[in-house]
Amino acid sequence: MTRLLPAADTALLLETADLDEAVRLLPALVAAALPGVTELVPAARTILVRFDPSLVSASALGAALLAVEPHAEGAATDRAVTIPVRYDGEDLAEVAAHLGVPVDDLVARHQAALWTVAFTGFAPGFGYLVGDDPLFDVPRRPSPRTRIPAGSVALAGRFSGIYPKQSPGGWQLIGRTDAVLWDLDREPPALLAPGTAVRFERVERELVVAAATTHAPTASTHAVEVVRAGLQLLVQDLGRPGMASLGVSASGAADRSALREANRSVGNPPGCAGLELAGGGAVLRFRGPAVVALGGALADASLRAGDVEHAIEHGRAVALDDGDELRVGATRDGLRTVIALRGGIALEPVLGSLATDTLAHLGPAALSAGDVLPLHGPAAAGAAVERTRAPRIPLPVAGETVELEIVLGPRDDWFAPQALRDLLDEAWLVTPRSDRVGVRLEGRPLERARDGELDSEGAVTGAIQVPPDGQPVLFLPDHPLTGGYPIIGAVVDRDLDLAGQLPPDARIRFRLAEQ
Repeated sequence: MTRLLPAADTALLLETADLDEAVRLLPALVAAALPGVTELVPAARTILVRFDPSLVSASALGAALLAVEPHAEGAATDRAVTIPVRYDGEDLAEVAAHLGVPVDDLVARHQAALWTVAFTGFAPGFGYLVGDDPLFDVPRRPSPRTRIPAGSVALAGRFSGIYPKQSPGGWQLIGRTDAVLWDLDREPPALLAPGTAVRFERVERELVVAAATTHAPTASTHAVEVVRAGLQLLVQDLGRPGMASLGVSASGAADRSALREANRSVGNPPGCAGLELAGGGAVLRFRGPAVVALGGALADASLRAGDVEHAIEHGRAVALDDGDELRVGATRDGLRTVIALRGGIALEPVLGSLATDTLAHLGPAALSAGDVLPLHGPAAAGAAVERTRAPRIPLPVAGETVELEIVLGPRDDWFAPQALRDLLDEAWLVTPRSDRVGVRLEGRPLERARDGELDSEGAVTGAIQVPPDGQPVLFLPDHPLTGGYPIIGAVVDRDLDLAGQLPPDARIRFRLAEQ
């Protein structure tokens, strides 16, 4: 029987009886084309339904979702691939011991099994493979690794999978492959699509995974050269919503309001791509005239023209000439400063967006000293520069406590009653290990009421996922589409921009949103 669970103020989770029912329900939901639904994210036995609350209420949508009957059969393909694997994963021996078999037997059975892609998610090109050997039922790691190499072959629960790019993750690593799982020059880009049959083949040669490409200097009439990049300098717009079918998350600016406001200041459309600078400390040199404005985190900024340097005002458009430098110092509040550039950045979009997804490695690579970004130039913008602006609201600083509203679910029933009280009572510390994938929090560990593994299921930006160590992770824009640790609640949409501005050593108190 299908069950409906809250997943956020903009999402519901449909839970089915098993994987087969979820596979048959997905095409039925696609065909139903229910009003207000913006995205469907299938997983092991759930389908995450994202919706626009300005178009449909959660209660009306829930009733409509439960009325949809699964198709008689799921989607199938005749595709088959063979994946070469060097079985040298750092968890191989531990997994074999857990399953009670010698390492060589584990490897032999992993090769002998017939694996099928049940669904995709987590990151572009990542397929969840279900096999025909009942041996493979492996718990995830108690705490996820922050960095797993591209090409890692892994196990979790009943699934096997391959990490297409370097990313965090909690799966058990048993080997490596040089197979290219995601290639934008291939049609379709993903090697593993739902229904694809997969065989693993043991190889002994050393595998080399191609490194990410970097920016090359670009000749352009209008351009910006990165003299100093600071801690992290990225190209960001409002992202790639609605692309879960390709295993692609929305990504985009961590502070959407700041990007919109900065673009308004220079006369750009609200979603025009700009630069997102974490922690400040950047120097940009302009080729040709430009108009810029800063939004988001407050930082001391100045314009240097020849030997003259003067301060510029946050939120106010400023004109620069050829050779001028924009200097952005350390942030004084918040974490991420947005730099809007009149006319926008003249790069080719990737899947319709210039957003840099740091987990999926989509879009332009993180900027480094010497990189040159071509610009359309200030004359390309279609609106006048905005001279009026709303008063700026200060952002949090280290040591300050911020309140974020949340909706409980979908897996709050996995936690003890005391854990739910602790979630709301604790002043959670934002740790320095946080990034655009998620804010890693520290406080009283949240105790589970249920043991065992949760089948992978969809997650939204703002989801509060809790690994077995009990320390929550608050998902930001580059989070994986799916994950296997229970989600106790989710920050409401109107507070997500504030969550994206939390600096290390700030604290969070969660408060239940009024229904």
